[in-house]
Amino acid sequence: PAWIEWHEKSSAVSVQTTELPDVTVVDFEETKVAVLEHHGAPELIYETTKKFIEWRKESKFSPIKTSKTFGIVYADPKKVKADDFRVDLCGSIEEDVPKNAFGITTQIIPSGPCAVFRHSGSFADISHGIYYLYSTWLGKNNAQCRDFPLFFHYINTIYDVDEHELLTDIYLPIK
Repeated sequence: PAWIEWHEKSSAVSVQTTELPDVTVVDFEETKVAVLEHHGAPELIYETTKKFIEWRKESKFSPIKTSKTFGIVYADPKKVKADDFRVDLCGSIEEDVPKNAFGITTQIIPSGPCAVFRHSGSFADISHGIYYLYSTWLGKNNAQCRDFPLFFHYINTIYDVDEHELLTDIYLPIK
């Protein structure tokens, strides 16, 4: 697929919501994950996702149906050059990942308090709630970011449901 063209078109028709997310604070439990790093244009993340899904199916270390799927976001794609953008695609695992041809490694999403809200629908609209967390919610709640990036828990994926039915929990580690 021509992912860059698809993202340009879908972003152009994106509806910007003004509804503020319902943010709660939870104590996230430490989670061991298998990780495949995506470096480069955010529009090409689906290519990396396909590779990660292939590994999950072949290795059976992080079964798609029974393991959680996460994305760890290291930068705002609207604020960095495409070459500097990074997201770690992750699947929960029970044991460390052995060396493999896919470049999948083992990491930990640390335990601790997180501000979290659920985003429904297209990823094209996801930044509104994230900006609210950083620009407003942190200050209103006298909270600070911990030393771990914002991350997503994908409740379902574009491979399972239509885009408007996507559910994604957004976690901001705080102290």
